[in-house]
Amino acid sequence: MLAPTPYFSDRGCHVRIYEEARALKKLGHEVCIVTYHLGRDMPDIPVFRIPPVPWYKKLEAGPSWHKPYLDLLLLQKARSVARSFRPDLIHAHLHEGAFVGSILKRMLRIPLLFDYQGSLTGEVLNHAFFRQGSKRHRLFTFLEGAINRSADAIITSSGEGTNELVSGWGMASGSVDTLMDGVDTEEFRPYPRAEARRYLGIPDGVPLVVYLGLFNRYQGVDLLLEAIPLVRAGMADARFLLMGFPDEEYRRKAARMGIDDCIIFTGRVPYDRAPLMLSAGDLAVSPKLARTEANGKLFNYMACGLPVVAFESEINREILGEDAVYAEYGSASALAACIVSVLKDRGLCTELGRRARERAVGTHSWDVRALQLVASYRKLLSLKA
Repeated sequence: MLAPTPYFSDRGCHVRIYEEARALKKLGHEVCIVTYHLGRDMPDIPVFRIPPVPWYKKLEAGPSWHKPYLDLLLLQKARSVARSFRPDLIHAHLHEGAFVGSILKRMLRIPLLFDYQGSLTGEVLNHAFFRQGSKRHRLFTFLEGAINRSADAIITSSGEGTNELVSGWGMASGSVDTLMDGVDTEEFRPYPRAEARRYLGIPDGVPLVVYLGLFNRYQGVDLLLEAIPLVRAGMADARFLLMGFPDEEYRRKAARMGIDDCIIFTGRVPYDRAPLMLSAGDLAVSPKLARTEANGKLFNYMACGLPVVAFESEINREILGEDAVYAEYGSASALAACIVSVLKDRGLCTELGRRARERAVGTHSWDVRALQLVASYRKLLSLKA
């Protein structure tokens, strides 16, 4: 697997990489990950890293002008690893990984599967890296199309992503499969709420809304902060446990808004501590705005038996079905109203949490996803035989 990212840094893309590899290994497949110099090694899966680049320390998601030379180092490292590992195929994550993989596949003469997790151009626009319609925008659009076409097969993390590739980018429907994110339902499970709250120092009986994920505008964190005063107007004792990074800007914003007294910012949460910390909540929220990226936090919420409030979107519906409450897309006031209505209905909270857990176990486990991934591998290898 090619992972052009500071793996592992406790965020959604990295969880997908790790859990795919771990689930494949459980089925008896050999997997290794080639990645950047930053991040920490996770159990069970061998990791090979590029040489240290002391001045590059960025762990959060988003574009960087340092990426081109980091990806050249990744190509060099992957070629070196392949001499001894002798892979049957390349599984490349993200567009940079697929770009590196498109060169490597010619060197090794093996097929390339591209794990697509959202539009490259869309991500760069979301991070305000350039203006829409600019020369850079047109350049990235050209590059994205070329990278998409370089892969022998593509898997996407959502049906919306598949539709975008086929309808928007002209990819052949037979070359694109949907492989949604999943969740380890043995690790992510409901812990006793009292135990979780003791760990965090949060009193019992306080209505608690939890969020776990990256902190940026396209994840909807700005809208969540706008919703908090409205929630407090309807439920004065409600508190918010906001887990993730980078959170410095949002700590300052909450203080300026005068709502920092009801928010607990934790910073980055280690992946293995997330189930316990999520279990402290009465309700989980996902205000994500990006429409073509997956929403991996939802799987963890569900597996922990939490009722979920999310914005209305095709991706959220694909994951949650009817086992959640949906707010009008992009509306802070609608988000707040849904949060208050669910918190005030204890029976609904319990029922939604039960159904969410059942859905996670029954349809969203990584064991199920691994079988789907192996089927995609076999199809690719048979076509290239």
